[in-house]
Amino acid sequence: MSSIQQTPDYYLESRDVTPSKVLDLFGRYGFLIVENLLNKDFISKCKQELLHAIALEKDYHKGKPYIDENMVLLCALYGGSFIEIFNNERLLDPFNAVLGKGCIVYAYTSSSMPPSGKNYSTRIHVDSPRIIPGCVTNVGATILLDDFTEDNGATWYLPSSYERADAPDEQEFFSKAKRLIAPAGSIWFFNARTWHAGGVNNTNNWRHALTINMCRPWMKQRIDIPRALSNMQTDGFSQTALQKLGFFAQTPANYDEYYVAPEKRKFKQPVE
Repeated sequence: MSSIQQTPDYYLESRDVTPSKVLDLFGRYGFLIVENLLNKDFISKCKQELLHAIALEKDYHKGKPYIDENMVLLCALYGGSFIEIFNNERLLDPFNAVLGKGCIVYAYTSSSMPPSGKNYSTRIHVDSPRIIPGCVTNVGATILLDDFTEDNGATWYLPSSYERADAPDEQEFFSKAKRLIAPAGSIWFFNARTWHAGGVNNTNNWRHALTINMCRPWMKQRIDIPRALSNMQTDGFSQTALQKLGFFAQTPANYDEYYVAPEKRKFKQPVE
């Protein structure tokens, strides 16, 4: 008699995601996987723009080797779908459930693996250095632009490891870790203290993903995104995109900015 393998309860369809469900799964596992959250048209557009961004980042380094080659350091710099993604309320809901609606982007990168290759993510690591008992400071999201399979480098992750200070050795990690096997358009939301590692792409095709790390609004971003985007035309950005990118969490740079009327201040975050 053959046994039917059940899908773990941390795999959800977007229609089944609720704040209470997110908090429950984060408490038990430190993550959840939401399948088919992005549509095919958005994925296709985003992949085209990502390949262009990767090429521009290579040009910036002028042929010199760099540690995060084939990864875009700040996707928001390239506009387009990288900004539009913040208009997707279903994508923001898990972040908001854990961190509050005022949360902002700490880091916004890509995680593309070239054919028969890998990237910097293959080390066993966490995406946040701090452990504060009872307080999640950062939530990550790996946004699948291609199907993730064992052959093309699907992420390894260690369930319920977010309170662990020391990295597991390779033997322990790979014997206990799970793989992020999911179709394109799915998103893995995780406590950024979860120990994880990228796989190796053993196929002849690129494997693309975006990664967003959200933090509390009183924390500093890895790159000052409003300042980095100061030469971009942001009038077309939605209010939600501006808020998530940190435009409403800027501290005053001088007396004039400090003493302006409340509605004109750069720090407009709601109290949470």
